Amino acid sequence: MVAAFGTAPDTEYSFIPTRTVVESLAVAPPEQTADADAVFWREERFGRGDTASDLLTRLGVNGEDTRAFLRQARLDTSLRLLRPGTTVQARTKDDGSLLTLRYITDKGQLVGFDKQDTGFKAFEQQLSLAPRQQMKSGEIRSSLFAAADAAGLSDNVAIQLADIFSGDIDFHRDLRRGDKFTVIYEMYYHQGRAIKSGRVLAAEFTNQGKDYRAIWYQDADGKGGYYTPDGKSLHKAFLRSPLEFSRISSGFAMRFHPILHKWREHKGVDYAAPVGTHVKATADGTVEFAGQERGYGNIIILDHRGGFSTRYAHLSSITSGLHRGSRVSQGDVIGHVGQTGWATGPHLHYEFRYHDQVHNPLTVALPEALPIPAQKLADFSRVSTPLATDLNLLKNTNLALIE
Repeated sequence: MVAAFGTAPDTEYSFIPTRTVVESLAVAPPEQTADADAVFWREERFGRGDTASDLLTRLGVNGEDTRAFLRQARLDTSLRLLRPGTTVQARTKDDGSLLTLRYITDKGQLVGFDKQDTGFKAFEQQLSLAPRQQMKSGEIRSSLFAAADAAGLSDNVAIQLADIFSGDIDFHRDLRRGDKFTVIYEMYYHQGRAIKSGRVLAAEFTNQGKDYRAIWYQDADGKGGYYTPDGKSLHKAFLRSPLEFSRISSGFAMRFHPILHKWREHKGVDYAAPVGTHVKATADGTVEFAGQERGYGNIIILDHRGGFSTRYAHLSSITSGLHRGSRVSQGDVIGHVGQTGWATGPHLHYEFRYHDQVHNPLTVALPEALPIPAQKLADFSRVSTPLATDLNLLKNTNLALIE
């Protein structure tokens, strides 16, 4: 049975009697209780450019306790863990006396200070975090980081995306306006509050109309990596670039040398980046040389299997402990961008060699890693199928963009 009610157009209501009733209601005022011991919890976000004093003022802490807290906090390292964007809670009395200050770090630690007779005592506690899957998508308008911010993703997830697809996409020069990405990742929570982002579990990146997909798979032995949906490894024997984000200031070609003032072949690629930027090993290898070499300045030469070698020059510093014979893994930080040797500005000079013959690292065909073994394909399918289904669902969902 279905019942429906409606009103016909032009229906007359004038025959229905109406009456206006005005009645005064007595409202008893709330009881005012003076309680000097009343305590309050307040919450504020530590902003970029904030000082600890600014934060305490917004939290309602009085001037006397603010000064006392800052005097003691200077002697304690706990406050150095406070980062922009962190939510800080303060327990105070009605007069602004500070009783407790606490916040949760991006490592899942509860850090804080309790007021005691002798002053403020610092405390730290490791919290239990519960992982949940999150799904987000975004579109490149200007940069990967800007798109990640717009989608509500952390820098950690954006960097993982760049690392995952770095063998197929050069994020220095290949990104285009309109490129899109979809990502499924772990987010860790404590009592319903998001604390930190974790590993990317699956992702799709559409670059210049071509789709690239990645699925995280870890076998029973604990060995994990990213693979295409059909089981091919996305891990390349070499990364395309030793820097996460920068711009190419000089390519692999003939050029007019800025110091020697003559035309000569540039046997590498120069990446302009601020001094101190991390330089990563593009492949597993062994340190052949780490030190100073004439025009190269501070340089690291890595020897890789199969006749391959790479060079990283003009470094401001070399990672402590690296010396001839040291073994490094792909992605390890081996040094930092600098301006040593024959360099007119801070940049990294990167060379890629095969049997000591120089090749353009931006265009050379990079060796592939091994795919999923046949005996593990069934287990891989069990993991990858639901993640691929979620990627399809997100890709086929039209999301409204607010500009």
